[in-house]
Amino acid sequence: MQIAQHLAHATCSHPFSLLGPMSTKTTQKIQAWRPDAESIMVSWPNTTHADIALSLNKTSGLFEGEAPNSALGLVYKLTVKTKDTTYSYIDPYQFREQAFHAVHYIDTAPENLYHQAGAQLITVAEDDIPATRFCVYAPNASAVSVIGDFNYWDGRLHPMEKTSLGYWVLVIPELVEGERYKYQIKDAQGHELPHKADPLGFSAEQYPSHASKIYNHERYQWADSTWMKKRSGNKYAQPMSIYEVHLGSWKRPKDNAEERYLSYQQLADDLIPYVKEMGYTHLELLPVSEFPFDGSWGYQPVGMFAPTSRFGGPDEFKGFVDACHQAGIGVIIDWVPAHFPEDGHGLARFDGSHVYEYEDPRKGWHPDWNSCIYDFGKQTVRQFLVANALFWLDKFHIDGLRVDAVASMLYLDYSRNHGEWIPNVDGGNENYEAISLLRWMNEEVYKHYPDAMTIAEESTSFPKVSRPVFEGGLGFGFKWNMGWMHDSLHYIAKDSAYRSYHHGDITFSMVYAFDENFVLPISHDEVVHGKGSMLGKMPGDEWQQAANLRCYAGFMFAHPGKKLNFMGIEFGQSREWNHDSGLDWDLLEYDKHKGIQETYKALNHLYRSTPALHELDHSHEGFGWLDHHNAEQSIISFVRKAKNGTQKVYVVCNFTPIPHPHFRLGVEEEGSLTLALNTDSDAFGGSDYPTTSEATSQPTPWNDRPYSVEISLPPLATVFYVTK
Repeated sequence: MQIAQHLAHATCSHPFSLLGPMSTKTTQKIQAWRPDAESIMVSWPNTTHADIALSLNKTSGLFEGEAPNSALGLVYKLTVKTKDTTYSYIDPYQFREQAFHAVHYIDTAPENLYHQAGAQLITVAEDDIPATRFCVYAPNASAVSVIGDFNYWDGRLHPMEKTSLGYWVLVIPELVEGERYKYQIKDAQGHELPHKADPLGFSAEQYPSHASKIYNHERYQWADSTWMKKRSGNKYAQPMSIYEVHLGSWKRPKDNAEERYLSYQQLADDLIPYVKEMGYTHLELLPVSEFPFDGSWGYQPVGMFAPTSRFGGPDEFKGFVDACHQAGIGVIIDWVPAHFPEDGHGLARFDGSHVYEYEDPRKGWHPDWNSCIYDFGKQTVRQFLVANALFWLDKFHIDGLRVDAVASMLYLDYSRNHGEWIPNVDGGNENYEAISLLRWMNEEVYKHYPDAMTIAEESTSFPKVSRPVFEGGLGFGFKWNMGWMHDSLHYIAKDSAYRSYHHGDITFSMVYAFDENFVLPISHDEVVHGKGSMLGKMPGDEWQQAANLRCYAGFMFAHPGKKLNFMGIEFGQSREWNHDSGLDWDLLEYDKHKGIQETYKALNHLYRSTPALHELDHSHEGFGWLDHHNAEQSIISFVRKAKNGTQKVYVVCNFTPIPHPHFRLGVEEEGSLTLALNTDSDAFGGSDYPTTSEATSQPTPWNDRPYSVEISLPPLATVFYVTK
C-alpha cells in the first residue's frame, strides 16, 4: 500500500526498485504502474514468448506478474487497456543501466554536462530502439518526474530515479525529437513546485508553455569549413569592426505581416548582405539564449542552452551562423553568466532550495536587475556555466563570447551600500569565487577553441582582465574600453566652443590604451534609457550634429583598439533605440542620413584595408602622438603605424567648425601623403571644404618631427593621410 501511495502521489524517488523487471534465481517479476488501466498485458515482440497478463491489486493500483526466466534481458512492451482506449508502450523501467549511464562521466569535464544531461537522444537494446534519456540536477528534491504531451503532463506516470550525485535519470523509449517536456519537482518537504523547464534544454517554446523540446544536435550539416579553418589567425593584428545587433528590432516584417519578428532565415537573407556591404567584420548579437521577457533584450536568460525560438528553431539559428561564416562574417554572442531571473519555470529555487544561486541575498540577489546571482563557488554551478560557454562554441560554431556584466561578478559590493554585502575571507570586496570561475572559463575556452575569443564587458580598473591566467590575469582575449567610451562621449557632447576646456577627455585614453587588449564600444547602452541617440548627443544645428558624428566616427576608427557600433548609429538614427520596433530605415531617403551611412561604410573599408589602422592596435609601437596639447583649437593629431614601419597613417581631428587652410602637421619621413578619407567630403554630406589631396613633406621640423606638411584642414572633420 505504501508503494502505491508513493506512485499515486508522485513522491517516488527510486522507481527502479518498484517498477520494471525484478529477477530472482528462477523467475522474473514485472511490475507496472498505470492508474487508469483496467488491464495490462506484457509481450516480447519478435520472440516466441507468450504474452502474459499482469494482475492488479485493486487497492494499490500496482500491476504485477511473473515472466519466464528465459525472457530475462529481452525488451518487452506493455499493452494497456483503459475504459476508453487501448495503447502500447515499451516500459522505461527496464532500462536502468542506460539511465544511470548519464552520470558516469558527467563531472569529469565541463563539456560532459551537455553531452550527458538534459534530454539526450539515444538508442536502446540490440535493435536500436530510439529513446530519450533525461537527466536533471535537483539534489534536494524529494521526487522528480518527466511530464509532457506524451503522458498528458501527468507526474505520476514517469517518476525519475535519484542518483548519489543528485541527478535524476530516466530513459523513455520511442520518445523522439520535437516532443515537449518539463520536470515536475517536489521539494524536500514534498511540496510541488511550478513545473520547471530543463536547465539543459536544447530547444524551448515561448509563453505560455515555456516548455523544453527534445532536439537533435547531430542532424544539421555545416557548410562553413573554410571559415572555421581560416579564423585561426592572430586576432590582435587583424581588423575587427563589430556591428552590434538586437535581432528583434533590427528590422520588423512589413506592417501587414502576421509575424512579429523576422525569422533567422529572413535575417540571414537581409542582415548578412547589409553587414557585408557595410564592411563590418563581425556581428555581435544581444543574448540569444532563451529568455521570457522581451523587455530584457535577452539579458534575463532562462534557457541557457537554447537559442531563442522567437526567430525559429536551433537548426535555423545554426543556418544563420553558417550563412554568416560563408559570407566571411564572424558571429559573437552576448553571454550572461552573472545572473538569472526568478521566473517560475527557470533556475530560481530549482528544487525548492538554492541549487544555482547564492542562498544569502547579500550575495545571491542583484539589486540592479532584480535577479538571482549564480553561486560561483558551487562546483555544479561552475560546471554548468563553463559547459554553457563551450556549448555555444561547439554546437553553434560561435566565434566569440562577449561576457556581460563582468564588473558585477568581480565585486561583492557592486551596487550595494554598506552593510548590504558580505566581505571575502580577507575582508575585501573581490569575489574570489567569480574570479576563479572566469579564469577557468577562459582557460577551457582557449584550450578547446583557441581560434575563438572572449570579450569582457568590464567597467572598472580591475587589473589584467585581458591578460593570460598564467600571468595572473582573468584570461579574456579582449576588454571593452568603457573609459574611452565615457570620456569621448562626454567630450563630443560639449558645444565646440567649450571643448577646449575638456581637451583631456579626448586624449586621456592613450594613457592606458595598451594596458589591455581593448575594444572601443558604442553599444546599445548608450542609446537607450533616456540617453538619446548618438546623433542626438551631438551639439549644434542639424548640419553640425551630422558633422560631429562623422568626425567622431573618424576619431574612433583611427584610435587604437577594435571597434563596436550598435545598429542604427551607422546611419544616424534620430530617435532613441526602442526594442519593440524596427530601426528607422526610411531615414536613408534623406541625404544627411545616407551620408552618415556612407561615412561608416568608408571607414570600415579603410580600416580593413589599411594595416597601419589595425595591425598594432594593442602595442605602443603602433601609435604616436603628433600634437595632443592643442586644446585652444580643439585639434588632435597622431600617427598610426603598421608592423615594421611598412605603412603609416597620419590622422587629424578638428573638433570645431572652424577650418584651417594652412595647417601644419609634423611627419617622420620625406615623401608624399595621400588623403585616404575626409569625413567632411561631399560624398558623406559634408561641406566639401577644399582639402589637400596630396601633400609633400618639407624639411621643416614640426611636432617634434624632422619634417612636416601643410594641409587644408576642413571643419568638424577627421582626415586620414596615408604614406605611399
